[in-house]
Amino acid sequence: MPRPTTRHDLPHAPTHDLPHDPTHGPTHGPTHGPSDEASGAPPVPLAPTPAQTVGPFYGYALPFPGGERIAPAGHPGTVTVHGCVRDGAGAPAPDALLEFWQAGPDGSLTGAPGSLRRDPVTGAVIGRNGVDFTGFGRVPTDADGHYVVRTLPATAPAGCPDAAPYLAVCLFARGLLHHLFTRVYFPEHAAAHAADPLLARLPAERAKTLLARPDGPGRYRFDVHLQQAEDGTYEETVFLAFR
Repeated sequence: MPRPTTRHDLPHAPTHDLPHDPTHGPTHGPTHGPSDEASGAPPVPLAPTPAQTVGPFYGYALPFPGGERIAPAGHPGTVTVHGCVRDGAGAPAPDALLEFWQAGPDGSLTGAPGSLRRDPVTGAVIGRNGVDFTGFGRVPTDADGHYVVRTLPATAPAGCPDAAPYLAVCLFARGLLHHLFTRVYFPEHAAAHAADPLLARLPAERAKTLLARPDGPGRYRFDVHLQQAEDGTYEETVFLAFR
C-alpha cells in the first residue's frame, strides 16, 4: 500500500473550491478590458470569471446497486458506519460519492472479486453476490448529505505491524477537480492509535477528524468536512496525498 502523507495537517490549511462561494478559483482571460490608448483613458476592469467544474455525472456508470452492503448478508459481526458530508458553510453535500476500501478479516488487501458484477444479458451492474467479502463499497449521499455503509469491523493491513485498523475512503463531490482520500479509525483501537504511522504525526485536534464516534450498538458516526468552518466550530477533515 502506498505511504500516505497529509495534505491538510494544519488548522488553516488551504481549502477546496466549493459551490457555496462561486468567487473562488482562478480567473480566465484578461483582467482588464480594452482601453483607448489615444485618449489616455485607463483600462476598464472586468469581473473575474466564476469558478466552474464539470459534472458530477453520477447517474451513469458510477451508481453501484447494493454498494453500501460490504459485509456478507446476515454476517453476525456487521457494523454500520454512517455520517454526513458537509462543505465549508456547514451545508450538506447532496450528491457526493464515497468509496470504502478495507482489509479483510485476515488483513489481506486482495479481497474477493465481484463487487461490480454485471448481468451477462443486460450488462447492468448487479453488485456482489451477498456471500463473499470483497472489501469494497460505493455509496452516494442523499438529499441531506447523509451516507451509510454496513461492513465488517476494520482490521489493520497485513504487513503493516504498526498500523491501527482503519477504513480507507475516497470522496468525490461537486467543486472538487480531484477526488480526496481520507481514513476512518475506530475508538476501540485507541491503544494502537499512538503507534499508527499516520495518527502519530498529527496534532491531537487534527487526528480527531479521522476518528469515528460510537452511535449505538455496532454503529459509528463519521462526518466529513470539506473545509474548516469560518467560525472554527469544526476542523476540516484530514485528507491524504499518496506518493
